[in-house]
Amino acid sequence: MAVAQQELSVAEKLKQLYELQLIDSQIDEIHIMKGELPMEVSDLEDEIAGMETRSARLQSQVEELEHEINKHNGNIKEAEALIKKYQTQLDNVKNNREFEALSKEIEMQHLEIKLSEKRIREFKTALENKQQTHEVTVQKLEQKKKDLDTKKVELQQIIEKTEQEEDKLRKKSEKARKKIEERLLRAYDKTRTSYRNGLSVVTIERDACGGFFHIIPPQKQLEISQRKNIIACEHCGRILVDTQILNLGNEEESE
Repeated sequence: MAVAQQELSVAEKLKQLYELQLIDSQIDEIHIMKGELPMEVSDLEDEIAGMETRSARLQSQVEELEHEINKHNGNIKEAEALIKKYQTQLDNVKNNREFEALSKEIEMQHLEIKLSEKRIREFKTALENKQQTHEVTVQKLEQKKKDLDTKKVELQQIIEKTEQEEDKLRKKSEKARKKIEERLLRAYDKTRTSYRNGLSVVTIERDACGGFFHIIPPQKQLEISQRKNIIACEHCGRILVDTQILNLGNEEESE
């Protein structure tokens, strides 16, 4: 394989590189079609997980507040029962000492009732706030889940539509890469990953670099069309080829 690569002309090497670029650009177009959907799906899943944790925490706080309210309602009932008991005992007291002791107990139970009623009001206010926050969180969570389902359907439709095509293109890309010498592949990959559009090999369009759009002098264009050397754009580093490079084999046959 190495010997065959060394025997290739510059023109043939340029053609191979440009053919690889065309294949990889088709793969890039599929990724563009998918857009930000994979990332959006992942972000939504993370956001939903966080909201579910928050919702569970809020629900736990609501239950805790309800428990506290029930507990203080129970305290009030116990205090009322004790007051009734002590008041009954007052009818049978034998001396002032017993009367004062029972009266003090009744007073203490009234204070317990007032304290519990105060705590119930505080807990009810907190409970109302927590319930409202929880309801809003649940509503947002449900909407996020609907958004996620929609995004997943969109992504799955695109994947189903493009999966076979992308797999076919990847195999073509791998096959094309095997024909290109390692030195050129490294340069190709380095330039390709340096730009968002993934262009490493470009044609001259309207007298300008097809990647950077910088004007190419006529003399330089002539050199590029002669295909005797691998020429890169002096501004962006992309390899430049003429628009007829893909007709290389046909040109040789016609000669």
